[in-house]
Amino acid sequence: MSAPARVRPPGARTIDELLAEARARIGRLTPREAATRVARGALLVDIRPAAQRAYEGEVPGALVVERNVLEWRFDPASDARLPEATGYDVEVVVLCSEGYTSSLAADALRSLGLSRATDVVGGFRAWAAAGLPSR
Repeated sequence: MSAPARVRPPGARTIDELLAEARARIGRLTPREAATRVARGALLVDIRPAAQRAYEGEVPGALVVERNVLEWRFDPASDARLPEATGYDVEVVVLCSEGYTSSLAADALRSLGLSRATDVVGGFRAWAAAGLPSR
């Protein structure tokens, strides 16, 4: 068995670069801004795995769609889409634990054409620390 390659191939980017690129394409929301958008009809989508939600807590009323199926559930052209995936103009606010995975996920939704997809700065932890509803 050969040793793992440690030299980055041409064109490869680091996760920090991918994250910065994704965040440059989405208008991120503070927890309070996200709560206001949700009150006005945006969908708050919690992409954390079940074990993480059980440990950290949940946001009442958030739609739980784990990260591994997010694109299939929100692509308006997918046979596996959720009823909430009503079209390309649906406003989706993605929530993860600390606001890293959610940025990548929101950017993926934008790549599908959901131009109003965004995420919460600081994720669930910031949401709870802001005193917003959680259990």
